[in-house]
Amino acid sequence: MDSIPDSIEKAKAAIPDLTPTPPGLTQPQASVHDLKARLEWGEPALTILDVRDRASFNQGHIMGAMTMPMETLVEQATSSLEPERNIYIYGESDAQSAEAANLLRQNGFVNVAELQGGLSAWKAIAGSTDGTEENVEPGPDAYNVVSRVQHHLQTQKMDTNHTVLN
Repeated sequence: MDSIPDSIEKAKAAIPDLTPTPPGLTQPQASVHDLKARLEWGEPALTILDVRDRASFNQGHIMGAMTMPMETLVEQATSSLEPERNIYIYGESDAQSAEAANLLRQNGFVNVAELQGGLSAWKAIAGSTDGTEENVEPGPDAYNVVSRVQHHLQTQKMDTNHTVLN
């Protein structure tokens, strides 16, 4: 007779994987839609890094992002993050994001993606933000979940197989 853990593993193996999950980090650039899809699925194995200066971060940033300004990026990342961790990184511009991502890659981080469009692209798809400028006053649809989901679906580029395209 099998032990309880063995029985559980056999049962899991017998059940088909019916729930689709968004793809992980596979490319050096990622769209804000890619990140939002992963967050909506509740995937915990990722980190969002904001490499802008601390004042810009305090004014507004992607909800859950960590501040690691360019000057201290490598030192902070190597002391606090695992090299295999999925990292989405954004800065003032796509060029700054690319520079920061390359610094991390040169220092042994293997799953780093530049978030194309940064904070402004994130705001354009109604991604959650935080900061002093972000918390002034919610807009008319701030608490309308249906409206936010519809907006997200309308702004995603979908193919006929219903997969997100970049």
